[in-house]
Amino acid sequence: MSDSLAVIIDSPKHVALRRIALDAPAANDVLVAVDYSGISAGTEKLIWSGAMPDFPGMGYPLVPGYEAVGRVIDAGAEAKSRIGEHVFVPGARCFGAVRGLFGANASHLVAGADRVVPIAPDLGDRGALIALAATAQHALAIAGGPPDLIIGHGVLGRLIARLAVIDGGAPTVWETNPNRMDGAQGYKICHAGSDPRRDYRAVIDASGDAAILDALIARLAPQGQIVLAGFYAAPIQFAFAPAFMREARIAIAAQWQKADLARVTALIAEGRLDLGGLITHRIPARDAAGAYHTAFGTDDCLKLLIDWRDAS
Repeated sequence: MSDSLAVIIDSPKHVALRRIALDAPAANDVLVAVDYSGISAGTEKLIWSGAMPDFPGMGYPLVPGYEAVGRVIDAGAEAKSRIGEHVFVPGARCFGAVRGLFGANASHLVAGADRVVPIAPDLGDRGALIALAATAQHALAIAGGPPDLIIGHGVLGRLIARLAVIDGGAPTVWETNPNRMDGAQGYKICHAGSDPRRDYRAVIDASGDAAILDALIARLAPQGQIVLAGFYAAPIQFAFAPAFMREARIAIAAQWQKADLARVTALIAEGRLDLGGLITHRIPARDAAGAYHTAFGTDDCLKLLIDWRDAS
């Protein structure tokens, strides 16, 4: 396999689907035929819109995405034992001069064998959600345990809430989109305006709203903590006096770590972490260029996947 059909963002809001050359696999690399890849409503939306702040590897043209699932169909000399495995791929940089940020939205990927994660074949397209599950777990690790309050009931917010419940929590989730007020599994969903509570000790924000801190600080208990788990294009600002009076603590949850990935894959394998009900849209690869308008402009879209199985 010398090339791949890939989504390429040539410039903000200019998306194409075309063939590009693949780097040859090194000795420890695997070649993956992708079944499904996801479009991220966080970083990928910022890349697509042109709002992405300065970030390592950023620049156009690029292949976006960090959520792919497929099967290893070939490998370098030292990774032949991986052929045939069903795997999750958290992105790849294998497209020569075309950047990969993060390089998962393509029909075929070359990646290091140590980067791809074996998954059960019957997990199917839900395997593309593993990166978000690991991101949710990392937010919980930064928070030090289950939060009392989660902001946002998108896919990331739902996964944070499901993991919090597994860990014995019973969080409240704030949401403003009426299409996202259902689907709770052991937790409460409400609008902030209908929630009188002002003593939250641990809050995780999954909204990506850079202007939300003042509203959250006003709801904190003394020495309460806010973990920022979204990706924020605008500068984060807040009024100092209310934060000072509460001795508010603000933390940032960034890239998931191997320990986060290991925990969520174990929970999925044990049947404890449910990935159901999160994928709302599936679009064939031939329509991938137009999928971004659906992913970012449709109120009832939680997670959109590109189906590469029939890509030629």
